[in-house]
Amino acid sequence: MVITAKPRVAALLVQNSVLNMLFRMANLFDTRRYLTNFDAVHTSHIVTDCLVIGSGVAGARAAVEAANYCHVILLCKGAFTDSNTSFAQGGIAVAKGDPASFETHFEDTMRVGCGLNDPQAVRTLVEEGPSRIAELIEWGIEFDREAGELAYGLEGGHSVHRIVHAHGDETGRELTRILARRVRGTRRLRVFEHCFLIDLLTDDGRCLGAVTYHEEFGHQLIWAKQTVLATGGCGQIWRESTNPPITTGDGLAAAIRAGAILRDMEMMQFHPTTLYVAGAGRALISEAVRGEGAYLIDREGNRFMLGKHHDAELAPRDVVSRAIHEHLAATHSNCAYLDVRHIPNFATRFPGITRLCADFQIDVHRDLIPVRPSAHYLVGGVEVELNGQSSVDRLFCCGEVASNGVHGANRLASNSLLEGLVFGKIVGESAGRLADGARTVPEIAALSSHIADSLRTPLDIVDVNNSLRSLMTRNVGVVRSGERLTETAEILDFWGHYTLDKTFDSPSGWELQNKLTVAKACAASALARTESIGVHFRSDADSHGSASLYHTQIARDFAEAQRVTKPPPFVKGGSRGVN
Repeated sequence: MVITAKPRVAALLVQNSVLNMLFRMANLFDTRRYLTNFDAVHTSHIVTDCLVIGSGVAGARAAVEAANYCHVILLCKGAFTDSNTSFAQGGIAVAKGDPASFETHFEDTMRVGCGLNDPQAVRTLVEEGPSRIAELIEWGIEFDREAGELAYGLEGGHSVHRIVHAHGDETGRELTRILARRVRGTRRLRVFEHCFLIDLLTDDGRCLGAVTYHEEFGHQLIWAKQTVLATGGCGQIWRESTNPPITTGDGLAAAIRAGAILRDMEMMQFHPTTLYVAGAGRALISEAVRGEGAYLIDREGNRFMLGKHHDAELAPRDVVSRAIHEHLAATHSNCAYLDVRHIPNFATRFPGITRLCADFQIDVHRDLIPVRPSAHYLVGGVEVELNGQSSVDRLFCCGEVASNGVHGANRLASNSLLEGLVFGKIVGESAGRLADGARTVPEIAALSSHIADSLRTPLDIVDVNNSLRSLMTRNVGVVRSGERLTETAEILDFWGHYTLDKTFDSPSGWELQNKLTVAKACAASALARTESIGVHFRSDADSHGSASLYHTQIARDFAEAQRVTKPPPFVKGGSRGVN
């Protein structure tokens, strides 16, 4: 892997010494193309027109759309409902349909994203949003209403109420229910559950499908004319995360091994308020709770956000997360608290959170809710065009795994479900049309992978996982520094020497290798970006003024560290415009 910086202004902020060090550290992580042994002669084959990997909102919406044009397989790592989408609480941010609401949604998204967003992507998001919400209503979703009209909530970073929600704080569960019903009722769409993505199949720069492992049928090669990656993020590489256990960065790691470019991997958004109780698994306490008027206080009862930002508790997530981090350090505390005792009908508005707190003997009407920041949403991902096309031919990406420019340096609250709906449809249509237009089934190439297992000693996967998550939380968390990021890269290299060389036979081993690969991309990207911007905060930033707008890139096949003066378009078979 080699980092590149893409400046949009004249200043080149990544120093040669850092880039050279990253280049030296990259070698081991570049050598592994496939994680498992297989050959096309002795492995089971499945053929489809379009393969969609990931069953969250983006993958499900893409699969439904692609099935309008061709035969589709939707691949699920676990059950269909095992995704980040089903855990979403707050809702879906959407403009109300008039020009003024479009503009304010656009402006809020650009402002929170610190201007690193792609304006065209943001325009597409806000302008297509109302149609996607209307579509969900037509499909039968039960959004909350007031006097017969949609009820709109307020969350941090938003200038107006624009968050539609369902069953109080169970929007994700309701959305998953509707999508599952739509998927199951769609012709030409098959769902493969409990099927693990090991790697993307590629030949001559084209994606031809995937190598998978099914818990019942073993290894399979799924060949497809077009492949859509919608595998979500990588929250499980941090010790404290709101993400479910399956979120181990498998799609990101598979993409970089296949030759795709990852962009802005340092941009992990930490949610400021997750429940801090032993055994609670850092469960999310929705942004909407603060939108309804909750106070963020310390153990002395002080509302410390009042002096940090003019929006106080409703400041953007990166601001609130850093404020909590700094206040906890200054006061030698383990957590902050949400005070919701003054909010009328809290249990009715947030039934899920009320039940969650009650499980841990917290009465929201009487007690404070202990919270602290946790890894929540990867803002970066696989670099793609607006239609989801990656730098690998026939590989599309959408949702959290993709970096299409919508979020910039920081995601505006509740824009993620909207992104999945809007760009899931766009990507599904793009991939579906291309697959339908292909004259033949994908070439069943004589691909194979034979890997010598150089590790002869046992490996404690649980111990390496725990060590990795502690390292990332300590050094690549809410606040970073060059010294600690350098230490992280060196440690990851050391672990990689005896972990990435091993050939595993089960998902737990492949997940560990994927997490190490993605952690290396995050740490290296964070080291390359020496300024603070959005969710990326460097305590040793070399500039305290306005950050320059550039992207970081990381890929396995760049010949050398490169600086790209402007975001180049993908030109199939041609130059990427590097100078």
